[in-house]
Amino acid sequence: MAMPTAARWAGLALLLLFAGPAPADWRSVVPAAQLSGSGEFTWFGMRLYSARLWSSGPVQDGQHAFALELRYHVELSRDTLVQASLKEMRRLGAAPEQLDAWRGLLEAAFVDVRPGQRITGVYLPGLGCRFYVDDRLRREIGDTAFAKAFFAIWLGEGARDQQLRARLLGRQPWG
Repeated sequence: MAMPTAARWAGLALLLLFAGPAPADWRSVVPAAQLSGSGEFTWFGMRLYSARLWSSGPVQDGQHAFALELRYHVELSRDTLVQASLKEMRRLGAAPEQLDAWRGLLEAAFVDVRPGQRITGVYLPGLGCRFYVDDRLRREIGDTAFAKAFFAIWLGEGARDQQLRARLLGRQPWG
């Protein structure tokens, strides 16, 4: 006996609901991306993450999509990642009321990380950004001001770690 159409749709909807987010690779969003540079971020001698910047053109002009991949070497809570991001965005000039609005975006985009896990942020000119955890799309954010402020943490003129910035932008060799 054939299942009625409404019941089939309901079954499909339940399957999709419990299946979780579909695997998604950031490379499909930036298919022409080439490795621009890479480096390590350390804090008091402890290696926290390795960073790699993939771009389809010049990053500084804001006209080309790029992906910043962070592979963590330590366990860090989502709250630690959110607080560190907000602190840097504040240091770079974001207004307190803006940071309050962005806190929820960061909390939705980040997870508690463990060694070997990756969070990749993809900058999409004129659209905002996307965050991938390992190979799964975690969150899409349609706020261009947020996207610019977030990626300025690593790539902006005022980035705290100028050596890492230079390496990511391909201006300084590794080592």
